Amino acid sequence: MSTLRRLNVFALVETLLTLAALTLVAITVGSQLGPLLGLTGTAGHIAGWSIALVYDALWIGALRMSEAAIRQRSRIGMAVMLGLSAAAVGVSTGTLLVLGHAKVFAFVPLAAALFMALRIFAAHVLADDDTAATIAAQDAADRRARALARADARHLSTTAVTDVMTETAGHLGEMARQIARAETLTKAEQRIAKARAKAEERLREADKEHGELAAAFAARPLTLTVPAPGTPRAANVPAPTEKPALVTAAPAPGTATGTQASTPASPADGTADTPPAHPVTLTDLATVKGVPTPVPGEPLTDAQLDVVLRHLRYTDDPPRSYRQARADFRDRGFVGSEERVRRVWGALLTHEETTPAGE
Repeated sequence: MSTLRRLNVFALVETLLTLAALTLVAITVGSQLGPLLGLTGTAGHIAGWSIALVYDALWIGALRMSEAAIRQRSRIGMAVMLGLSAAAVGVSTGTLLVLGHAKVFAFVPLAAALFMALRIFAAHVLADDDTAATIAAQDAADRRARALARADARHLSTTAVTDVMTETAGHLGEMARQIARAETLTKAEQRIAKARAKAEERLREADKEHGELAAAFAARPLTLTVPAPGTPRAANVPAPTEKPALVTAAPAPGTATGTQASTPASPADGTADTPPAHPVTLTDLATVKGVPTPVPGEPLTDAQLDVVLRHLRYTDDPPRSYRQARADFRDRGFVGSEERVRRVWGALLTHEETTPAGE
């Protein structure tokens, strides 16, 4: 079994073809060269066969020597020997075609030469089995490396494109957010401007409609139905059961009006005991309102805010407008948002419109 494994079938076929080529040429040519040379009988056969064998040995030896030239990497030797072998094989093949009895065997020398040339080429040009396996492994490793490199390149390209798309999407989203924010702020500013213009228009209309009445009402001086703090109350003046209301004195002396503050008639002499008029202070208004005196810099309730705005409006003649009162309110350091100030001011004006002049 081991002998069969060591047996080279290719070399065996080459040997058989070479022997067949020598035999065919010797039989075909050897029997005809003797008469051509003038020899007959045994001498003719010996001479013919000898020439045929020498001629066959020529191309076989040339191929063998070309193996040495290939091993030495001699280009000139390879050209000469291979050329000589090709010429000898061609002559042998032609001789068998012309002189041979069975022309089908004419190409046996050519087949033997080809098998020998292939063996020489495989032995001295191609690598051995171990080297071929190593080369195949290296080639497979190279193919895997190239495939991985191409896959890495595709992955890097895809990652780069994905990063750019993600970054671009982020920029586009931020731009859309800024645009939406700008549009929302623009619409809000437009609505605020419209509401402000509408409110100012209403204030102008209210001032145009009720400005004169408000000025006339504010022109009347204010007095209290209770004495100032620290002043002893008269014995015949009953203690108030409710928060006293502000009343106005008569615009001219000697004229009886419903706005004159008076006390009940004295049972002794029948005359009215009227407290003296005095300027109204913030403390007085707070006392009348029943709330603590407003202090600048501290948070105010709506009632305290009403006291402050009422005091700022009616301490001047004619009464101050909203802008004047608001400016004085800020200058004095009182605390209150614009919305609360405007709301309390509107309630104050509404109270003026609905309160009769005699109250």
